[in-house]
Amino acid sequence: MEKKQFRAESKRLLDMMVNSIYTHKDIFLRELVSNASDAIDKIYYKALTDDSLTFNKDNYYISIAYNKESRILKITDTGIGMTQEELSDNLGVIAKSGSLAFKKENELKDGYDIIGQFGVGFYSAFMVADKVTVISKAFGSDEAYKWESNGAEGYTIEPCTKDSIGTEIILEIKENTEDENYDEYLDEYKLKSIIKKYSDFIRYPIKMDMSESRLKEGSETEYEDITVQKTVNSMVPIWRKNKSELTKEDYDNFYSEKHYGFDKPAKHIHISADGAVSYNAILYIPEKTPYDFYTKEYEKGLELYSSGVLIMNKCADLLPDYFSFVKGIVDSEDLSLNISREILQHDRQLKLIAKNIKTKIKNELDTLLKNEREKYEDFYKSFGRQLKYGIYSDFGSNKDVLQDLIMFYSSKEKKMVTLAEYVSRMPEDQKYIYYAAGDSVERIEKLPQIEMVSDKGFEILYFTDDVDEFAIRMIMSYKEKEFKSVSSGDLGIEAEEKEDSSSLNDKESSELFEQMSSTLSGKVKAVRASKRLKNYPVCLSNEGDLTIEMEKILNAMPNSENIKADKVLEININHDMFKALKESFEKDKDKFDLYTNILYNQALLIEGLPISDPVEFTNNVCKIMV
Repeated sequence: MEKKQFRAESKRLLDMMVNSIYTHKDIFLRELVSNASDAIDKIYYKALTDDSLTFNKDNYYISIAYNKESRILKITDTGIGMTQEELSDNLGVIAKSGSLAFKKENELKDGYDIIGQFGVGFYSAFMVADKVTVISKAFGSDEAYKWESNGAEGYTIEPCTKDSIGTEIILEIKENTEDENYDEYLDEYKLKSIIKKYSDFIRYPIKMDMSESRLKEGSETEYEDITVQKTVNSMVPIWRKNKSELTKEDYDNFYSEKHYGFDKPAKHIHISADGAVSYNAILYIPEKTPYDFYTKEYEKGLELYSSGVLIMNKCADLLPDYFSFVKGIVDSEDLSLNISREILQHDRQLKLIAKNIKTKIKNELDTLLKNEREKYEDFYKSFGRQLKYGIYSDFGSNKDVLQDLIMFYSSKEKKMVTLAEYVSRMPEDQKYIYYAAGDSVERIEKLPQIEMVSDKGFEILYFTDDVDEFAIRMIMSYKEKEFKSVSSGDLGIEAEEKEDSSSLNDKESSELFEQMSSTLSGKVKAVRASKRLKNYPVCLSNEGDLTIEMEKILNAMPNSENIKADKVLEININHDMFKALKESFEKDKDKFDLYTNILYNQALLIEGLPISDPVEFTNNVCKIMV
């Protein structure tokens, strides 16, 4: 028996493949099971063209057996087997794929596809085994052969005996090391979990002896442990079934089985696509936010399968960030994978699938909003912030996808409304979409700045999330209506208001405001008579693009640089306070400065902004009491 060297490969190549290509040792079982499935598929395809051969699916299976004492793990299939030449060609040349050659020689149809493409999967066995033995008997042959190798040093092939057609792979599992526990690959529950994770939807049964407990015969209390051969995999994936066969309960159960969440899904999307790229998918829109959703630890992505074999747990490229809450799976035979089947190549097919999935999710949310408003609002409470982040990110490039999905609390409706609903109710003389920003509805309703817009009868949207104003700046306008903060210096309606010109424009008032501006130098850009206040004495408005609420949010971020909005202190000249202010301006300079500082700090407190010196403010309030 002559020992042969791997023909085109070196020890370095095998070492690289075993230690670098695969990121998880568990993958070896996925690869060997996929190869076994391929071998059975080849029998199936032969039956399609050979009338003398009948393919009875019940006769074909893959079995897993282990022995802890001898440290042996066996993977056996009832597939097509390999001749001596095929053993040498397929296992003697690393990266030569017998399955790929079979695909090229046969036009594979009828909905089945050979899984293996690269021919390196078999060698992943050396990640966990010191020695690998392959015993195979080919279809149509009376001879069986044994291939054996301890790794990169080479291999041997010799005749042997085997009663049935198929292949048996025998792994001598490595001893444990300080860093690795190889015993787990001889453990029933670990092997089952690997099969369920990666190979659950292989189309043939994967059988394994499983231990279970049962009552002893003739006893009502004594149990005994027995071993029963069971099929570990479920074989038929839900996404390959017709939608008409499935109920909502089936989809909900799958959501639970895959541990996508502890809630019930708000909606599911079942996709069966044929065209430029073919794939099946089941997607879920959850009801509730995962506990870590708004943290760095959360990972987006869909499970990705290729011909029923799990390739990636979370393929992030299939989902845009703004739909990162979506859970589910995608299964396609058209994707280009790398040599280890663990990393996708960024190709046209992947982009087509991702684009289609984005559209499907958007359409499903549109339908939910239109037909199940209450359910959509529950969804929006959980994930509305993410949609608004999606508008803000990437310089607003996704606003057309998302702007009809976002909602805000309405001052008129006293509930959440969409932008489309707001615009549909706008009076003809209303120029802008008005909004007020604050950390809660209750706080916003007390803002002095909303008085003028409310008195005009215009609806106001309440922005209570920190991202709201930033997202709206990216949208800029909706159906040709620009957004306007109620704190803006120019509301677009002041010109329609009657002004008390004698009060606003007399020389004395002008000098008073100039003096207040001087007292508050560096704190406000200007002090002026307010056109928006009726009942409140004072408020702050802003000029420029940066609003006061945006200033608060930006300064709350780590490493902020004390960003300031251009503030204007507005005084209600019709309030009783203004009489006292004018009197102090005329008679008592110190009291005038005191009143000015108190009014400014009151305006800051109304906005929820910090005052620079709380002790001084408290003392100033006390001074006017005595």
